Amino acid sequence: MTSTARSLVEVDGVSHSYGGPLVLDHIHLSIDAGSFLGVIGPSGSGKTTLLRLILGSLSPTIGTVNREPNLRVAYVPQVETVNWNFPITVSEVVLMSRPPSIRRPWATESERRDVSEVLEQLGLAGLGDRHIRELSGGQQQRVFLARALHRKPDLLVLDEPTSGVDVRTRHEVVHLLTDLHRAGMAVVLTTHDINGLATHLPRIACVNRELIALGSPRDVLTPQVLERTYGAPMEVLEHGGLLLVTDSPMATS
Repeated sequence: MTSTARSLVEVDGVSHSYGGPLVLDHIHLSIDAGSFLGVIGPSGSGKTTLLRLILGSLSPTIGTVNREPNLRVAYVPQVETVNWNFPITVSEVVLMSRPPSIRRPWATESERRDVSEVLEQLGLAGLGDRHIRELSGGQQQRVFLARALHRKPDLLVLDEPTSGVDVRTRHEVVHLLTDLHRAGMAVVLTTHDINGLATHLPRIACVNRELIALGSPRDVLTPQVLERTYGAPMEVLEHGGLLLVTDSPMATS
């Protein structure tokens, strides 16, 4: 007997334009429950636009994006876009995940308990009253993951979660996202970090206006696909069972 995975989001023949040339052209993509997808491509390739379409914050110019009814989606922005001087504590950031209809100037006892639980889950116990600028880079990233997880999402969407962080923080983020995926959460993220993040994911979409390729790292991280995606020759090596993507000597000679 075969079972069909439950589809959370179906991107069906989607194209999008901001009034000029198409940013995305005829994209077909399915995000299933419990899946883990990384979207890679050069700057300006349409990755963030694709995330916004998945989130529902943007409507496609052509095609449709169908979401499962009552789908709970949470979003983690790039940490580089955050104003770290804004006067807000860790707990207050997490409470921002509450729907606007129930937001209030104070937290109930139940809400405070929920916040403490999610902070403890992410290794941030005892930091609820700390200002966000006082945290390390890894802790700051986890605060925004905590805000997302407080919504108890079916689908977690992240924009460049390892951009601008050090190697230790990158490893922390990779392990945390892997644990969430193993616990059954669907995860979709964009990344420029091919070797540090994308090669470790079960499924990758290569995007440059079009969907160039979709599949496992071993299936899609090939010189041919990468050159179509990035517009430059690239090599793929294997070391210790892991893939390593590098610039081709031809591209730098």
